[in-house]
Amino acid sequence: MSTREFTPTPDHVALQETRRLKKKKAAEARAAAAAASTSTAAATPPSLVNLEKGRIVARPWVTVRPGGADATHAVKIMTWNLLAQCLVPRTHVFNEILSADADILCLQEVDRLEKLLLVLEQADYAHVYAAGPRKKHGCLIAFRRSIFELRDQRMLRYDDADVRADAPSEAARRALSFRTKNIANIVALARRAQPGTGYVVATTHLFWHPSYAYERARQAGLLLREAVAYRTLANLSSWPCLLAGDFNFHPLEPGYALLSGSPLSAAQEQLLARSRVVHVSVDPSVPLTAPGDDDDGGATDPDRVITNARAAVPADGLLSARELEALYAVPGARARSVYDEGQRALAAAAAAAGGEAEAQVPRCGPRMGVPPAQRGAYEPEWTSYTHYWKTVLDYIWVVDPPHERAAVLRLLRPHATADLHPGLPRKGVSGSDHVSLAAELEWAPQQHTYT
Repeated sequence: MSTREFTPTPDHVALQETRRLKKKKAAEARAAAAAASTSTAAATPPSLVNLEKGRIVARPWVTVRPGGADATHAVKIMTWNLLAQCLVPRTHVFNEILSADADILCLQEVDRLEKLLLVLEQADYAHVYAAGPRKKHGCLIAFRRSIFELRDQRMLRYDDADVRADAPSEAARRALSFRTKNIANIVALARRAQPGTGYVVATTHLFWHPSYAYERARQAGLLLREAVAYRTLANLSSWPCLLAGDFNFHPLEPGYALLSGSPLSAAQEQLLARSRVVHVSVDPSVPLTAPGDDDDGGATDPDRVITNARAAVPADGLLSARELEALYAVPGARARSVYDEGQRALAAAAAAAGGEAEAQVPRCGPRMGVPPAQRGAYEPEWTSYTHYWKTVLDYIWVVDPPHERAAVLRLLRPHATADLHPGLPRKGVSGSDHVSLAAELEWAPQQHTYT
């Protein structure tokens, strides 16, 4: 057996060196990847929203029309009444807020801010919050920090706002029937990438009591008047106004007719007449209603009848139907409901294609007896769905500037009734008793008149 020592050839040496360098490079690549992973994890904190625990019913976006070649700007906006967040796991609320991927969020009944603001901050939203005096919840507007900068902000207190400038008394100036402590949160948001372009955005939560149609109509009229007046005073007349929130009236109420520019019906004028009262919160001398003093001997739901109030007298200064119409008659401005307009267009397209328009666009009109041609007939079938209340209360309204007109590009599809039954909030469906609404809008140059 030979005992000669092996002497590598130059080819062997070269091969060994190649293998060594290859192993070294692979080790260095693994180390670099590990370091990068560690650095990214340190720089990007874990998401505050648990998508599995906060699972909700998926709602697709529905295309109403394609974008136009002449569009000057577009925005995606969402509105949602969050309810009291202590009633359901907050992960459901956070997940739904972020799922729409909106540029602007209008949120009502916002409480427990400490957790919500962390979620919004992590998702690149700045915010403005406002609440009425001694209210435990308020209205919040959030906006993408990368898209907008806050130009200005203000709060409208409905209880303190005058509807007349020349009345002889404070009562007549304000024409107030109930001191509700409701407010509107109004901001001016300038687009960073388009100087001179932006939006006046207002979110609100109007008075809830079903029988106070007059007070809700007064509040909505003030919202329209003040948002447009603010736009003018701030020299932002070329900006659209977006009014979104929980208006607490359905499409057959006087407030809806007035805000949409429709004439008041006889039934709506009767609703206004019955609700022209002065509550004890306005006039402390009003005697309190004793239990059983209502017309049904106490059997009526107290949340649906007027108590602790007296009939209004001329000195109270409450607005007549014609004065309410004048309050809403803001020159050159009429609010249009985004969902009513968008879903009407979807139904027309379905009918033109030979489909069943009603099946394609579930809406509130047939259920409520709103004729198809009437404004409000194509609002979502439901925006509030509980064991006790099932109705439409939430809206997104647009008030165009003088030389542009908004078009609805996409809508977040409303929930099917089967998803909502037997009531909200419900784990795995939605974290509130209200249905969130979202829309994508764009504006193009256009002269327009309102009818």
